[in-house]
Amino acid sequence: MGNQTVKDIMSTDCVTVTLQDNIYEIAVKMKEHDIGFVAVVDGKKLIGVVTDRDLVVRGYAEKHSGSTAVEQVISKDVATISPDTSIDEAAKIMAKEQIRRLPVVQNGELVGVVAIGDLAVRGIFEDEAGEALSKISSDRTPVGVR
Repeated sequence: MGNQTVKDIMSTDCVTVTLQDNIYEIAVKMKEHDIGFVAVVDGKKLIGVVTDRDLVVRGYAEKHSGSTAVEQVISKDVATISPDTSIDEAAKIMAKEQIRRLPVVQNGELVGVVAIGDLAVRGIFEDEAGEALSKISSDRTPVGVR
């Protein structure tokens, strides 16, 4: 397994929006695809991402309406990796940044996304990165149920 790269496990059918879209459209895409993460692109170039949390914190909690521009809720300085990054390295980055999804970028263009679930299936959870990852993925415990 040691020499597998992100290219071997990434999803290439990424759900994306552009800066021309609004936050209602992002919410609809998240619902349709049952995801909490959408990449924002300009053509194929990755500009940033919007998570369900971004929508809540920067969108609805700020009383923005559904017609608010993507620009208002986007996270721009996003951790990304290249397709030839090793799977272990990807796991370490996710653990360090406490994120569940990593955009895969080649020459500035979005080519895929690696999700925490893609790593889980491959028994990455043995080392310390794995431990941090399993903490992130079990993060959904309701408050007060620890």
